[in-house]
Amino acid sequence: MRQGKRRSHDHAQMPTLAKCPNCGAWHIYHTVCNDCGYYRGKLAIEKVEETV
Repeated sequence: MRQGKRRSHDHAQMPTLAKCPNCGAWHIYHTVCNDCGYYRGKLAIEKVEETV
């Protein structure tokens, strides 16, 4: 009856996504946008174009 229910809440959850107000790309909430490098309206990481 009650067996097998101890870890019913321990499952993988989908991360919360947010839309970047700068470029419109989807990124994980509370993280820097991978496409433009902005976080909360400020430039956090300067993007460098790779040339091969």
